[in-house]
Amino acid sequence: MSEAITIATAKTSPLRELHIHLGAVMTERDAWSVPASYGDELFEYAAVREGGAGLIDLSSRGCLIVSGSEAIQFLNGLITNDVKTLAENHWMPAAFPNVQGRLIASVRVVHRQDGFLIDTEPATHEPVLKSLNRFTLAGDFRVRDLSDDTAHLSVQGAQSSEIITAVFDEASANIERDGSQTVEWGDGEVTIIRATHTGEDGFDLLVRAKAAAALWDSLQTAGARPCGFDALEILRVEGGIARYGRDMDETHVVSETNLDDAISFTKGCYIGQEIIARIKYRGHVAKKLTGVMFDQALKIESGSSIRSIDDKEIGRVTSVTLSPHLGRTLAMGYVKYDYLAPGTSVKVVSSENEFPVEVRGLPFVRGSWYASVFSEPQTAPSGATSL
Repeated sequence: MSEAITIATAKTSPLRELHIHLGAVMTERDAWSVPASYGDELFEYAAVREGGAGLIDLSSRGCLIVSGSEAIQFLNGLITNDVKTLAENHWMPAAFPNVQGRLIASVRVVHRQDGFLIDTEPATHEPVLKSLNRFTLAGDFRVRDLSDDTAHLSVQGAQSSEIITAVFDEASANIERDGSQTVEWGDGEVTIIRATHTGEDGFDLLVRAKAAAALWDSLQTAGARPCGFDALEILRVEGGIARYGRDMDETHVVSETNLDDAISFTKGCYIGQEIIARIKYRGHVAKKLTGVMFDQALKIESGSSIRSIDDKEIGRVTSVTLSPHLGRTLAMGYVKYDYLAPGTSVKVVSSENEFPVEVRGLPFVRGSWYASVFSEPQTAPSGATSL
């Protein structure tokens, strides 16, 4: 009963009724009612990971537009990356730190013709909006919250380019890995962003809420299969993509969270910059988010202790999943620096049982996002976004 009440009072996507019509089981996540699955999470997972394409409703994410003649100046004082270097129709990962260098939010900044679009996780929408609004009276710096009027769909998987070509055109499917474009579609516009949430190639589509159902139908007709958040959680962990509130939060310094590509060390001052720079030039962080891999399928609890072979506590598990692709349990967690080298043998203590594990760099699974047309990364891309 309590779960039903929670779901009933949660925020809803413009596509909620469509999801129910498709047979989705709804669940509450980050105060939103979202589709957990459409009846078979492994089928949905396979649509993304095994060469097809999944269709995901990410409308719970925040969508803010920052504009004005001083937008670059103000943004650069708030985030870790350098907006001055961001060309129009491109995007970059960035973090909002506090004065202690700790993480308020991990975001994506998209340079559109009408300003800078800030794409946030659901859990960090309000903190980011609050951070930005503090400066709207200080100069020509304007913030608009488009979240309620915008639907956010994502096509993920090796066939995502074919889906985008069918619904839009070949040029839209061939935008760069860090690219975006706004195109005419129907009687309005769609912003297309090439981005991954799964480790597979993918495209995010921002559209007016009232046009969302028509766009969803077109993408599904073109071959994309609806994919719920249960499957997406497996894909996320396999792809080594951190989620705010689960793998990172305001207790973590930005440098610890594996968001290396989101930090510029050349642009100058911003909130928290002194702490983040000091860590870099000191040599390394005390601990960092990484992966640990079990040798079989096991039930492991989030929050479990990670310990050295000689039984020193060296970290904590943050996310766990059973990987269908690898046939074993995978976990993400924070591990002390001396034990971060891939291949290091450690153990996880869960429910008073000890399990041997091996430290692994992220991602665990390299999908089509890492195809040869792109440079081969060593860790999960911080441009990848969590749900």
